[in-house]
Amino acid sequence: MADKEIVLDVRHLQQYFSNGIGKNKVVVKAVDDVSFQIPKGETFGLVGESGCGKTTTGRTIIRLYKPTGGEVYYKGKLISGKLSHEEKIAVHQGIQMIFQDPISSLNPRMTIQEIIGEGLLINKLVKNDTELRKRCEEMIELVGLTKDHLSRYPHEFSGGQRQRIGIARVLASNPGLIIADEPVSMLDVSVRADIINMLIDLSRNQGAAVLFISHDIALTRYISDYIAVMYLGRVVEYGTADDVIKN
Repeated sequence: MADKEIVLDVRHLQQYFSNGIGKNKVVVKAVDDVSFQIPKGETFGLVGESGCGKTTTGRTIIRLYKPTGGEVYYKGKLISGKLSHEEKIAVHQGIQMIFQDPISSLNPRMTIQEIIGEGLLINKLVKNDTELRKRCEEMIELVGLTKDHLSRYPHEFSGGQRQRIGIARVLASNPGLIIADEPVSMLDVSVRADIINMLIDLSRNQGAAVLFISHDIALTRYISDYIAVMYLGRVVEYGTADDVIKN
């Protein structure tokens, strides 16, 4: 990795949660001293059983949780500390998340164009309605749907199509890092391969780094360049996908 541009650099990340007070206080070390790097254009798999801390790691990276300790760098800039308003906008544009549930992650009251275009408008990435429409058409076609779908609503689509729409929304902002948290676990087996192959192609063609979070070791091996295995909040094994699986 020494000669590659490092998009995400996680150093000794800690995320602790506490329950109760006084003598009854219990500290849960959801993420405990986790470190890894993801270069541009590569996919890093974070795999482990339910409750091991992999989803918490992703949500801490994207600033949904304030870390207890450690540091997170995005393209060389520390993002786990205090950021200005402009810096927060840049981070939110640069790091996007694909959620596990394609149904609840889409606003049922918004058309597909409004869903895909929301980030473009917030981040001021388009100048007018014409540019907005063109960008939305490019994104919807990139994920295998058509521009006629832009005027429809989420309930009119299948689970696999909704996940494609979610991916189109993520890609619209040209992120440098995509965090995919169990993106196919709620989909039928018949459409999982399509979504995974699309993620691989998009990573290679757009040059984004991908953090792929899953409990499925076989699926993680297929999509990932490197894999880290988590157990009880810690990384217990790390290496190339083949090394981790075969050894």
